[in-house]
Amino acid sequence: MDIRHLEYFAEVAKHLSFTKAASTLHVSQPSLSKAIQNLEGELGVPLFYRSPKQLELTDAGKAVLINTKNVLDAFHNLTSELNNIAELKKGEVKIGIPPIMGAAFFSALISQYKETSPLIDIHLTEVGSKVIKEGVEDGNLDIGLICNIPIKNDSFEVIKLLKDPLMVIVHKENPLAANQVISFSQLENEPFILYRKDFSLHDRILDVCLKNEFTPNVVCETSQKDFIVEMVGAKLGIALLPSKICQELKNDIVAIPFEHPEIYLELGMIWKKNKYQSFAVQEFIDIAKKFTGNQH
Repeated sequence: MDIRHLEYFAEVAKHLSFTKAASTLHVSQPSLSKAIQNLEGELGVPLFYRSPKQLELTDAGKAVLINTKNVLDAFHNLTSELNNIAELKKGEVKIGIPPIMGAAFFSALISQYKETSPLIDIHLTEVGSKVIKEGVEDGNLDIGLICNIPIKNDSFEVIKLLKDPLMVIVHKENPLAANQVISFSQLENEPFILYRKDFSLHDRILDVCLKNEFTPNVVCETSQKDFIVEMVGAKLGIALLPSKICQELKNDIVAIPFEHPEIYLELGMIWKKNKYQSFAVQEFIDIAKKFTGNQH
């Protein structure tokens, strides 16, 4: 059995189309059809129901697909490891970071990593935590720095880095600015400058608002911390930011802690469990573990 035949089968199963699979694989459709027929002959079972209008996996095809993915993953892990040994300390690390706080926290770690591994390239992608988790899951990212990490997730390995309570920021002329502490219910009639929907904090804030029996009046959603602060400074609404960011705010912005904090920015680093990690990625993980220990 040729590993290419399994790759061909997986691609046809993905698209449920010989035409689309052939185009993706850059092979002719007759060659692809012949390879699938050979595979069916070796296994002794049909893998697809073929009709003029539709292609479907048979029950046997579904079972073969599950095992095919495991075989291909193992094969790709093997080839990656061999390539990694050949390349020694060269390579790249693809990292996703959240715009709200990721770069500021990560800069010291990245600097330390570059000192020990100067030949390795680091590619940073700035997106929300939801997209980062998806990127690590599907392999587009090696490592993700995410907010509000899951308590348990069988897909990821996790290092917890930080737990920081959110505070309310308001313009100094807002009546709420006179409060030493604040409760969530006091925000019911305030316009909200909110995180974008691909941020886990977006859903968390909405959940706590509903828990306090109101739906927030969201006037703007953004991924940029500086824009959030500017909107509050322009008296267009209130916002919630981590306390470490609130320490850096200007004089016309007032940060108020919650009397009973309900929302925290929980910062963690994730990578996919049970996946072969290149030397470059494993080196980054090892340094991150030591760095985190030193920070604590």
